[in-house]
Amino acid sequence: MYKGIVGFIRNIYGGRENIPLHEPCFSGREKKYVSDTIDTSFVSSVGEYVNRFERDTAAFCGAKFAVATVNGTAALHIALKLSGTKANDEVLTQPLTFVATANAISYTGALPVFIDVDRDTLGLSSEKLADFLKANAVLRKGGAFNRKTGRRISACVPMHTFGHPCRIDEIAAVCRKYKIALVEDAAESIGSLYKGKHTGLFSKVGILSFNGNKIITTGGGGMIITDDANFAKKAKHITTTAKIPHKWEYVHDETGYNYRLPNLNAALGCAQLEQLDGFLRKKRKLAAAYAEYFKGAGIPFVLEPEHARSNYWLNAILLKNRAERNKFLLYSNSNGVMTRPAWRLMNKLKMYRSCQCADLENSNWLEDRIVNIPSSVKK
Repeated sequence: MYKGIVGFIRNIYGGRENIPLHEPCFSGREKKYVSDTIDTSFVSSVGEYVNRFERDTAAFCGAKFAVATVNGTAALHIALKLSGTKANDEVLTQPLTFVATANAISYTGALPVFIDVDRDTLGLSSEKLADFLKANAVLRKGGAFNRKTGRRISACVPMHTFGHPCRIDEIAAVCRKYKIALVEDAAESIGSLYKGKHTGLFSKVGILSFNGNKIITTGGGGMIITDDANFAKKAKHITTTAKIPHKWEYVHDETGYNYRLPNLNAALGCAQLEQLDGFLRKKRKLAAAYAEYFKGAGIPFVLEPEHARSNYWLNAILLKNRAERNKFLLYSNSNGVMTRPAWRLMNKLKMYRSCQCADLENSNWLEDRIVNIPSSVKK
């Protein structure tokens, strides 16, 4: 079985000797735009490509505003901070996610609380979220508070895992009921839609990532997206070291962050964004080929959830158990095809082991079975 899977993947990618999990595709104007920044000397956080990348990303997603940052973690940190999360608060999120989600919560001084995911979406479960809040939360002046810890529950951060949208409208309804800010971690889901709407736009603020392994990349980079003009203005100010605009004076009116995306990186992003529609078509064609193959092989392939149109950033299969998962990971990686398991659950990492958890049955089940398989855009 393992040999057949590796052979099929190798055939898809033209028989290459070593096949990465997800590599960037530079087939447009990347070199031209990056050279422009060097020729003009505008390579840092001031430059027309930064403004253009923000405008073009906002237009693509259907947001009114976008603010570029050095990475998705920085974007999430600022999104949480400006949504009102403070030290000693609690933020509800999922354990099946990249560590940046939990880290950004920690940057604010808040503590993550881990709620289970749904098996079909791989993202935060609206039902489990509602159950946790019903059992643990009380509404008082100032918002929702955890009965067990006494801490304020300031925000909820669902993540659209591998580009598959979670039931974000249902999650938003639960958050409204309990007066909890919703901050969407759409780091992996540029181009993904839920009920016809782009991920990241189901609340006041969402974030994107353009890390080197994403569908489009700026090398490292992130974006805050919002329809709120005041939120966007504040985000741009605080990510630019809170400097009051002036031609030569350096005056800052609060503690800010050096989080703005350099123009050089934004130039790369502009060229990548021009190709995104084509990349997404190729990603869906690849996913369809995988789905057909694994259906014939009797192995579950993770498909886009109901009401969703996924970008299929990382394709995933579900093996029978952890032992089979580990055997396949060893075989495939030893034979030149890069595969990986899901991230170690956040509640199992030493810095988050003491955090409160709900029942995590689905997260544990998925952690034992998920394998990501090569998902690069075919050139």
